[in-house]
Amino acid sequence: MRKGLMCAGGGLHTAMGAGDGWLAAVGFLGCWLSFALVSLNYSLGLPAFDGAEKWIEEQHGEACAGEEKRVGTRTVVVGHRTVSETDAYVAQKFCDNRIVSSKYTIWNFLPKNLFEQFRRIANFYFLIIFLVQVIVDTPTSPITSGLPLFFVITVTAIKQGYEDWLRHRADNEVNKSTVFIVENAKQVQKESEKIKVGDIVEVKADETFPCDLIFLASSSVDGTCYVTTASLDGESNFKTHYAVRDTTVLCTDEAIDALTATIECEQPQPDLYKFVGRIIIYRSNQEPIARSLGPENLLLKGATLKNTKKIYGVAVYTGMETKMALNYQGKSQKRSAVEKSINAFLIVYLCILLSKATVCTTLKYVWQSNPFNDEPWYNEKTKKERETFKVLRMFTDFLSFMVLFNFIIPVSMYVTVEMQKFLGSFFISWDKEMYDEEIKEGALVNTSDLNEELGQVEFVFTDKTGTLTENSMEFIECCIDGHKYKDCISEVDGFSQTDGPLKYYGKAEKSREELFLRALCLCHTVQIKEADQVDGLIGHPECKHTYISSSPDEIALVKGAEKYGFTFLGLENDFMKIRNQKNETEMYQLLHILNFDPVRRRMSVIVRTITGKLLLFCKGADSSIFPRVQQEEIQQTKVHVDRNAMDGYRTLCVAFKELTQKEYDKIDRQLNEAKMALQDREEKMAKVFEDTEADMHLIGATAVEDRLQEQSAETIEALHAAGMKVWVLTGDKMETAKSTCYACRLFQTSTELLELTVKTVGESERKEDRLHELLLEYHKKLIQDVPKHRGGLKRSWTLSQDYGLIIDGSTLSLILNPSQDSSSSNYKNIFLQICLKCTAVLCCRMAPLQKAQIVRMVKNTKGSPITLSIGDGANDVSMILEAHVGIGIKGKEGRQAARNSDYAVPKFKHLRKLLLAHGHLYYVRIAHLVQYFFYKNLCFILPQFLYQFFCGFSQQPLYDAAYLTMYNICFTSLPILAYSLLEQHINIDTLTSDPQLYMKVSDNAMLQWRPFLYWTFLGAFEGLVFFFGVYFLFQNSSLEDNGKILTAFGVRKLDLRNDCFHCVGVHRHSEASIRYSILDVDEPLCDMGLPCLLCVFLVLLGRSHLAFLEAAKNVFCICPYADFCFHVAGNNSPDLY
Repeated sequence: MRKGLMCAGGGLHTAMGAGDGWLAAVGFLGCWLSFALVSLNYSLGLPAFDGAEKWIEEQHGEACAGEEKRVGTRTVVVGHRTVSETDAYVAQKFCDNRIVSSKYTIWNFLPKNLFEQFRRIANFYFLIIFLVQVIVDTPTSPITSGLPLFFVITVTAIKQGYEDWLRHRADNEVNKSTVFIVENAKQVQKESEKIKVGDIVEVKADETFPCDLIFLASSSVDGTCYVTTASLDGESNFKTHYAVRDTTVLCTDEAIDALTATIECEQPQPDLYKFVGRIIIYRSNQEPIARSLGPENLLLKGATLKNTKKIYGVAVYTGMETKMALNYQGKSQKRSAVEKSINAFLIVYLCILLSKATVCTTLKYVWQSNPFNDEPWYNEKTKKERETFKVLRMFTDFLSFMVLFNFIIPVSMYVTVEMQKFLGSFFISWDKEMYDEEIKEGALVNTSDLNEELGQVEFVFTDKTGTLTENSMEFIECCIDGHKYKDCISEVDGFSQTDGPLKYYGKAEKSREELFLRALCLCHTVQIKEADQVDGLIGHPECKHTYISSSPDEIALVKGAEKYGFTFLGLENDFMKIRNQKNETEMYQLLHILNFDPVRRRMSVIVRTITGKLLLFCKGADSSIFPRVQQEEIQQTKVHVDRNAMDGYRTLCVAFKELTQKEYDKIDRQLNEAKMALQDREEKMAKVFEDTEADMHLIGATAVEDRLQEQSAETIEALHAAGMKVWVLTGDKMETAKSTCYACRLFQTSTELLELTVKTVGESERKEDRLHELLLEYHKKLIQDVPKHRGGLKRSWTLSQDYGLIIDGSTLSLILNPSQDSSSSNYKNIFLQICLKCTAVLCCRMAPLQKAQIVRMVKNTKGSPITLSIGDGANDVSMILEAHVGIGIKGKEGRQAARNSDYAVPKFKHLRKLLLAHGHLYYVRIAHLVQYFFYKNLCFILPQFLYQFFCGFSQQPLYDAAYLTMYNICFTSLPILAYSLLEQHINIDTLTSDPQLYMKVSDNAMLQWRPFLYWTFLGAFEGLVFFFGVYFLFQNSSLEDNGKILTAFGVRKLDLRNDCFHCVGVHRHSEASIRYSILDVDEPLCDMGLPCLLCVFLVLLGRSHLAFLEAAKNVFCICPYADFCFHVAGNNSPDLY
């Protein structure tokens, strides 16, 4: 029988000319070389070239906020009005004001999208196979490879094109928005994208600045304006900006158009908080006037004008050169760990494919070494075939076997995975528990490609303001001379108590109470907006005004003083007005404000009373105030401060000092000199502040709560229990962020904090040496002195000592970008080792690109841990785009983060269910989907390989072309797709309440080599059972109704082909049902018993119907060599015809 099989198949030798063979060889070698390069690139995870990102790096390098890198200067002519008609001026070229966040254009979509899709190994492989089938006369039709490939490429292109169309639409909303430009003393309406550097732009209240502007004039007489920078640095509070002193009066179109000036400033750089420049104003018959420009004069694109009717500004940075655009991390193609595993598995199956083709090609020529097998009398070779080189014939035979076995590579797996991700993402959007009643919105999925990554997260990077907190400060309590005040006090009496062993009611002296409350009413930069509502700031309903300030703490303190009977009424003509408990108005002349800065960590005001008394009021952090007051006054207040800090409240101490006229005159002179300095202005101001704020008297302290979002602390605890590390990256002050970390339980009371800040490193010339000493000290404490843990626990960092690290932006710049003469170049490696050993890390005073740098540093560590970033402002966009998974909060600070994220949720608390429930289930589902695809394809194609041993290695296909085409697309894809959408092996409530279940699937546990090899051997076993089970069941003869014995080879061949296919197909459906919890059956029984049972059942069922005989007769009647085949088989009965 075996001999007859081989002879019958031998009649199907491929006829190919020498010319076609060389063409195929050259084409195939070229394709295969490209395939090898792409496979190597993609399997190693190397990124594709990204034009936009490369351009930004070339233009601006890797410079991050905090770096002192300046690349030349630019000169901007205000209003394009030349300074002198006689002077030659060469206009500089600047970019336009278009913003581009989209990935494709109508011209490059097709080539770029195809390039990205063919970077996938399976897609590129099937392209090669399709080309070979077109060029070479192969045993299967090109449609069998071309149709599935076309379907996959088309579906993916439509999906990605639609997503990019949404980005184009968002860009057009910004670029086509209306702005007003002052030209020839008139307002001209233009589109935002047409703004040029040097244009004078008018911006009205509640409008967003269309580009980076130098503030020239406003509707306010004092030349000030208030802006919110929520979309830039995450703070929704008001910031005050100041116009150039000599242009404040130019508040009309005619006046501003008459201005003749030039601006010299630095080239664009991403630091939001730094700007260096100067403006030169030219006037007829007068010497030009030069004024320095700083960040207080720069209005940034993305910020919003508030509490000011209109402003005029001149454009200095436009389009992709604005600070907001430079802090925007270009969108790149994110790849999940599952996709990387798929590529590795594909390489294994590619090796199996090559091995099969090599074995069959070798055995074919071994078998054909017999002249009768090589050239039987009924199939003689042509002269052209005999003249063909044997090596070339072997190569073309090898290609034919490659095509025959190519279905071991599951091309439809990608489109099934895409469908599973796309359809599965709706379950996140439909989740009612992630719907927020306040904003009337639920979760949003912007990118469905990363669903399974939600179940693999190891590091969570979160913003603070608006993400962990509501950015809403509330005055809790205060203490005055050691007496605690929690309720309102009146003029007559109040409620207070002292901390200590004995609790009793007591009060501070009345004069001290009033002095403390006056300090709260005077020591701030709060402004008042009358009879209007400000976004994000809610005043008391009974008040007709709203407090606005750059710091929410100050508003909380002013409201706290109001609760105790002292009300701030505003600033008018440099006089601050307050109403005391007796409903009397008091007036204080504001002489100087010593602004807050992160180094001093305090602020002061100098005021003059109506009686002429000069007072300095100061408030700040306890560590900043205590060294500057009388030591005997500290202890009674320190008890309250420490207790409030442990409760997670933000604490501030309040002090005062009375000045003599002589002391004030000296301070006034020194301050004015420092303010006029163009060089080292900050250092000179700091020295005056240091001398002024000395020998003060402590009055008391305050406690303010930055209200956490609901369940944010519980969410962080759950993430820790699930084996994830949580890092807080914020632009806020260290004290504020530190208090929040304690409140949300990121830091515990037992956590030992390690600090790398300006305070610990210092500002001296030896700061890098000091930093190196601290890094080595912390490294020794956390790594060298800690014994190594042994055991197989996943994420063993959870066993380490409880340490927390605090670092600020300035110190981070020293670590990531040490100076050239630095004695140590391994700061970054030591710092990273310290960070990875800490249970929690707080990074404060971070610029947007520094946040992205931190994420990139962790993402590129050994093992490539999966990172997740979550934030709510545009300052978080770079961090969100850099992480493997980006989550946006639909908060009060705009929707830039939500629009640029992969997923968006209303609140931070929803992150718990998103990761622990949805992420866990998505990973389990897609892991089974991927393993199942490889398993079923091996099971499907192995009988095809075994069949070659029975047909003389003639590339005879076992299955019909329709079966080959539709097997992956339809027959076996839908059951596993349904499973991968609906399977829920553990209840969602259980997943959410038991975070440790998350660690069972962490580290890509279900797609490691061990489970992959198990599925592979299972597929090989079942393929053997299907083929030989059907084959041996046909060994016995059958009887027709008339009693004749039938041993016709043709009948057996037809049954073998169909029964093998139906065994494979039906078993795939049964396997999906039984293995995956739909039926309650033991897994070993499913794996081993089901194939055998199906073989017997299906064959007996098929043999009971003699219609197969008629079909066999019809098939073999049209075969020219049928008679010979039957004769060789030993059955030459004419009854079959």
